[in-house]
Amino acid sequence: MKFCKRTDLAVIALILALAGVFYTLHSARQKETAAFAEIYYYNTLVETVALTTGEERTFSVKEAPNVLFRLYKDGAICFFSSDCPDKICVNTGLLSEVGQMAACLPNGLVLKIVSLAADELGADIAIG
Repeated sequence: MKFCKRTDLAVIALILALAGVFYTLHSARQKETAAFAEIYYYNTLVETVALTTGEERTFSVKEAPNVLFRLYKDGAICFFSSDCPDKICVNTGLLSEVGQMAACLPNGLVLKIVSLAADELGADIAIG
């Protein structure tokens, strides 16, 4: 008794190839859109930073001056330092792709990468 037939292997190979094509197209499309970093303080948007290449700086928000963010030349951003006890936010690393996020829960900060295209679309659903 055979484990699988040749047609089964062909179908599996076709599914894997299609998955690879869709992943590649999705990744390329996300990198083309302009990205922004949104910084929230207890669910309130306090700052939006354009992730443009070539600019490098360290900054903080007035609501949490003990937390520093670092913007790098390649368009990535991260929590650079924080006064929180566990430093999970600092150890999250660099964020550069749309959809990535990091949080410093003791200080109430959330750093989220969004695209301009998603902001222009507006709400996904309206109830009421």
